[in-house]
Amino acid sequence: MEQADEYEHHLMIKTTWYYYMENYTQQNISHLLGISRARVIHLLEKARQTGIIQFSIRQEGDRRMQLERALISRFGLQDAFVVPAEGDTLENLNASIARAAAMYIASRLDDNCFLNMGYGDTPSRVLNHLATMVEKPVNVVSLTGGVNYYLPKGFSRTFNARLYLLPAPLLLSSPQMVEALQQEPSVQEIKQMVKFSRMSVVGVGGMSDEATIIQNGILSKTDFTVLSMQGAVGDILSHFIDRDGNPVGSDVEQRLMSTPLEDLRKMENVIGVAGGERKVDAILAVLRGKYLDALVTDETTAAALLERGGEQDPGTSKLKQ
Repeated sequence: MEQADEYEHHLMIKTTWYYYMENYTQQNISHLLGISRARVIHLLEKARQTGIIQFSIRQEGDRRMQLERALISRFGLQDAFVVPAEGDTLENLNASIARAAAMYIASRLDDNCFLNMGYGDTPSRVLNHLATMVEKPVNVVSLTGGVNYYLPKGFSRTFNARLYLLPAPLLLSSPQMVEALQQEPSVQEIKQMVKFSRMSVVGVGGMSDEATIIQNGILSKTDFTVLSMQGAVGDILSHFIDRDGNPVGSDVEQRLMSTPLEDLRKMENVIGVAGGERKVDAILAVLRGKYLDALVTDETTAAALLERGGEQDPGTSKLKQ
């Protein structure tokens, strides 16, 4: 099944589940999924015509829907989107998650909507897919320094996006340099735009040698070893965090040009895009830290998160201030 057809099929299953299994109204579903009521009606009718509605929901859709509902309940998310675990390589997995996330985001974008974008390989793929599927240019604001990861990639035939980028490297030579750049008018302008964007997309990095920040030479394997010794299990927006989602104090943190985690936690509509066995501990830490409103991942990762995540903690909803 083509990725676009797979997304439409899964959106049909979600709509069907909420309408028939949980007795949501069409208006409730429209608000929950971020789509128009007319589209909800169309999806329900299409589900009837294609045989998805047969007094039962097909097994593969039921499995993924249950995983999504469990993720939402366990970690206090507003939404979750689980894709099939495709292929046997990290490359295939990242590509699948990125395509699904781009379609998920595209269906929720309004005209002239501004979208914050984080640093990393999967967010970069999301951006490039998104910029090829939208009819009108999408306005993208960078959440970190590191301009190269926000630029079009080779596979993009049409890059339909306006980029508003933080004019700085991701990692600077000293904390003093970070402080000085933070005061630059061009940097201040981007930081203001970040506050008013409607949606944010962030990746999650693990502590493996395949991490983007190692592959592009910003950090070394020795740096990663030191961070691991300090309790780091992964990163979000290149901020390294411990298993509970708390920032790990380090030289790297002090030299980082990135949106602070306390600011990220206050944003609305933060979508995490990540998957794979090597990232499970990192994703779990991000969920425990309450940085996300929604998660796009794969079936295998979703199951592992639920298995390792333990019981639901009290007060799991992400705090908005």
